[in-house]
Amino acid sequence: MSAAVLTAAAAGRLGCPVCGRAAPTASAGRRCGRCGARLPAAGRRPLGAVWAWLVAGVALYIPANLEPMLVTTTFGRDSASTIIGGVLELFALGSYGVGFIVFVASVLIPVAKFLAIARLAAHASGRAPMRPHGALALYEVVEFIGRWSMIDVFVVAILAALVQMGFLASLAPGPAAAFFALSVAATMLSARAFDPRLIWDRAGAANV
Repeated sequence: MSAAVLTAAAAGRLGCPVCGRAAPTASAGRRCGRCGARLPAAGRRPLGAVWAWLVAGVALYIPANLEPMLVTTTFGRDSASTIIGGVLELFALGSYGVGFIVFVASVLIPVAKFLAIARLAAHASGRAPMRPHGALALYEVVEFIGRWSMIDVFVVAILAALVQMGFLASLAPGPAAAFFALSVAATMLSARAFDPRLIWDRAGAANV
């Protein structure tokens, strides 16, 4: 089913990003009369920055998976492991919980975020339309998982600090940790560059 959607832009209004109060479009860039927050600009941020940061994030994610993420020293012998190899190594050491967290944070969440941002950008550009509420829910998911994007880097740092057993076993972060951190930063900037108002602009354009 499809129903007509009257967007705020079509009604000559804009919403405060903090309290949600509607204000005339002419007050764009000023302070909200209710909470004092800065009202958004009347224009929309272009999708070019979204795609650029997303491509950079994907490009950095490739060496993050090819280079060693963990350098394990066991009984004086060094063994470099990639992300997947590190997960298997943690499983072999009996750290199933930590291994599962690293797998989710290093593989599932980044790939899901790449796909979600690409899907939103494709919808906003009109290449792959979807329902407005579904697109908004997907945007909220991207915002939520963005808070946990750096958990893998923190896990590696914690492991390096805790798993230090002298000659028996020790862990140290590898060069992939830097690539992974940069990839996470790029995807965070990509999500930040996306203007959620484009979702409703697309909904309004579909009714014309």
